[in-house]
Formats: sequence, structure tokens, C-alpha cells
Amino acid sequence: MTETKRKIFIAGHNGMVGSAILRELSKTHSKQILTIESSQLDLTNQKDVMSFFRKNNISQVYLAAAKVGGIYANNNNPAEFIYKNIMIQANVIHAAYEFDVQKLLFLGSSCIYPKNASQPMSEKELLAGKLEPTNEPYAIAKIAGIKMCESYNRQFDTDFRSLMPTNLYGPFDNFHPKNSHVIPALIRRFHEAVINKSDSINIWGTGEPYREFLHVDDLASAAIYLMNLEKELYSSSISPQQSHINVGSGNDLKIKDLSMLIAKVVDFNGSIHFDSSMPDGSPKKLMDTSLMNSLGWRQKISLEQGLKETYKWYLENYN
Repeated sequence: MTETKRKIFIAGHNGMVGSAILRELSKTHSKQILTIESSQLDLTNQKDVMSFFRKNNISQVYLAAAKVGGIYANNNNPAEFIYKNIMIQANVIHAAYEFDVQKLLFLGSSCIYPKNASQPMSEKELLAGKLEPTNEPYAIAKIAGIKMCESYNRQFDTDFRSLMPTNLYGPFDNFHPKNSHVIPALIRRFHEAVINKSDSINIWGTGEPYREFLHVDDLASAAIYLMNLEKELYSSSISPQQSHINVGSGNDLKIKDLSMLIAKVVDFNGSIHFDSSMPDGSPKKLMDTSLMNSLGWRQKISLEQGLKETYKWYLENYN
């Protein structure tokens, strides 16, 4: 490969995942890192994406661009979630094939697994049952991304890899009061309760579902680690029916316990009430990360440490 074809393109570099990958790559990587603002390149536009790849000599792609959100956003915008994610994935993956990109890493989500999947959820659980209805359109889009990478590898011998993270949190998360995931939503709610001197707070659902969380910086290290594995090692660890790899912390806790931990971090001392009339989502979502761990990667950031760092970032950027 010539020296002019050493660019690493991070699709979605302003998002939580993309920005974490950018931070991590920027520490040590000698290759040129390529980013572009969404205002300059609409990844849902195939013509523009093909033109972008044609003009840039790209050797690796981290596909972190996505339309994401919590239960409220998924319930109220299902068409946006399935359309935008499918279009982004299809355009970037196909362009990577057309312009001979050496490696591509597709970032998915634990919601690809059935609502009642065996716990912890191993890679073989994919398509083994019905999806959780509240985020089915998003999950179907992500499954399509996995299968697209798998299909291009089978037909064209490309090296497109898929990494499925558990629930993520950290710097540059979305703290919108309605469209965010559980950790940023709770951090904002508890913080505002402290500021407003509220003596109680109401939280959606029963608080009984179990969830697993991974700091986005740990996910970034896992993504780069997986991308840099030799092709033979990656290929030998998967199968045509199991072409993706899970990444997570390996530990889960109840939303109720998570709420109390965030209350402690934010220093909220009031009462916490759970609204059982609102949806819970899947009862339990714990990833089986034994495959990723067997390849030599381990989580480094504990949940309490990560929550403290995330709240500090929130105060510095949102307060």
C-alpha cells in the first residue's frame, strides 16, 4: 500500500462513540485521521458518500455514525431510526467496498438481541427470537449492518468487522431531557433536582430491569483493539452465522440501583419514585463478552468511576 493511502476515516466523529475513537486514535496513531462535519457530508446521500470516498484515499473506516436515542425517541420516531441508520450503513459499507478500503469496523448495539434472549446474551442469540418492540426499527437497522458486513466478506473477501457494545455512557453523550439514554437522562434529572432543591424525583418504569453499562472510552479501546487484530485471528474467532463480537463490562445492575448510585454521585438526598405505568423495555440485557475477552481485551473503567467522570464532564459542558 502506498503512503498516500493511509487515512483512517471516522464516520460520526462528533458523536459520543466517534469522538471517543478520535481521542484514542489521536494519542498514538501516526496515520492521518480523516473527519468531516455532517453539514458537509450527508451520509444518507449515496452520491455524496461515493464522491467523498472517491476523493480520499481511505485505508480504514470506523462506522460510528448513527441515529440514536432512548425509549421515548425510539417510540416516537421509528421511521427516522430505521431509515437513517440503514441508509448511513448501506452507503458507507458499499463505498468502502467500491474504493478498496482495507478494513471497516461497524458499531452496533446490544438491542440486536431478542427481548427474551438467554442471559448473558452470546453472539449466537442473534435472530433467535422476537425483538423488544420499543426499539425494533433501530435494532433491525443494526442487524442489517451486521449482515451487510458479513455478506460483503463472503462475496468479495472484504475485511469488514462488527462490534456490538452494551449500553454506553460518557463524555459527549446526549443529555436531552426526552431523547437521551438512561444514564445521561438520570444525571440531568438528578442534577436539576438538586439545583431546584426538589425533595423527590420520578423515574420511568419499575426500576427492576437489569442493565449493563460500559464507559465509551473503554468501547473506543475495544474498537481499536479489534480493528488491529490480524485478519486470520479475527476470522478464526467468528463464523458465518456469528460474524459479530460483543463488548461490555460483564456486569449488570437494576435501574433502581443505578439510580441510587447516580443520586450519590450527584449528591441528591431526596426520595426516588418509580412510575410503573411507563415501559421498562427488556427485563435483562447482559452481554456475553467471553469471545472479546478471549482475544485479549479487558474493561478498565469501573461504573462508579465512569459516572463521576461523566458528571464532571456534564457540569463543565451543560451547566
